[in-house]
Amino acid sequence: MHDDANRFLLPDWPRAYGGPSATGNIKSNPDDFIVEETLSFTPEGHGEHIFLYVEKVGENTEYIARLLARHAGVRQRDIGYAGLKDRHGRTRQWFSVWLPGKDAPDWQAIESERLTILQAIRHPRKLKRGVLAGNRFVILIRHWQGNRVQTEHQLQCIQATGFPNYFGEQRFGHRGGNIEKALALFQGQRVKPEQRSIYLSAARSLLFNDILAARVTAQTWNQALSGDVFQLEGSHSHFLTDLIDAPLIERVRISDIHPTGALWGRGSLRSSGDVATRERACADAHPVLVTGLECADLSQDRRALRVKPENLSWHWSDDGLNLAFTLPAGSYATALLREIIVHSDLVGHSD
Repeated sequence: MHDDANRFLLPDWPRAYGGPSATGNIKSNPDDFIVEETLSFTPEGHGEHIFLYVEKVGENTEYIARLLARHAGVRQRDIGYAGLKDRHGRTRQWFSVWLPGKDAPDWQAIESERLTILQAIRHPRKLKRGVLAGNRFVILIRHWQGNRVQTEHQLQCIQATGFPNYFGEQRFGHRGGNIEKALALFQGQRVKPEQRSIYLSAARSLLFNDILAARVTAQTWNQALSGDVFQLEGSHSHFLTDLIDAPLIERVRISDIHPTGALWGRGSLRSSGDVATRERACADAHPVLVTGLECADLSQDRRALRVKPENLSWHWSDDGLNLAFTLPAGSYATALLREIIVHSDLVGHSD
């Protein structure tokens, strides 16, 4: 780990299941990496906002948001989306465009080989970040080489127990550049509001990943410890308990609840005892990031230390290893893939 004052290099955070014994390519062409966004609600069919379900290839979310704003003649802040999606692959996601009392433009006029409008429907409210039920991934790992028995064992473990809920490397920018920008921000450099949000998120994510890494090393990332804050499966509800009894241990085992780690900000840690002490120790390794986050407009929050994919399936073909699974909003396909293969350009998250 490099000191905050030096050029930042992301650590190779530990894996849960012995580390990958295989290599492969996951983005040889767009159809090798398909992501489909699922909203947590159904648009009502009326209202001031037009919801667009788009399919994009080779373009990132922010570029499409700018394109929609220009075409509709609105400000970029009038465009909503639930999460960022990678440039690489074929992704289907929702956007909203605020057009009160206005007719919709001809959306087909901006279609291209890289962008298709799949659906347009009105809704009373803007699409906000994080209001997803999840994302469905269909991934082909080409040129797979390695130990098939070990890979299948790791997938079986992930299917049964889940995997560490790391933030993916794309959160941190190319070669950790967003962390460097966060450090510069905390030392007084002025940035645009949208960039500020990205850099704050990167700093928070780094601290969380270090906290999770310590639990993975101790093999307690999927276990209940006294002082843990637990998150209910499928919700953002949390509760703290120092009583680790048999019923609670069973709830953790069956993934009804998950232990959590700190998302840093102002205020006191919600964890207690040894858990809080260990979280503080991880944070103390990055004093500039900690102070910057505490002075920013962010409050302490929690994130589950593990995630259990839904409907995980796999099969082997002549082209390689085929995977399909669904992740909740905010979790990364990257974090699953890094458990089973080595690849320098892993992409994909469920934001």
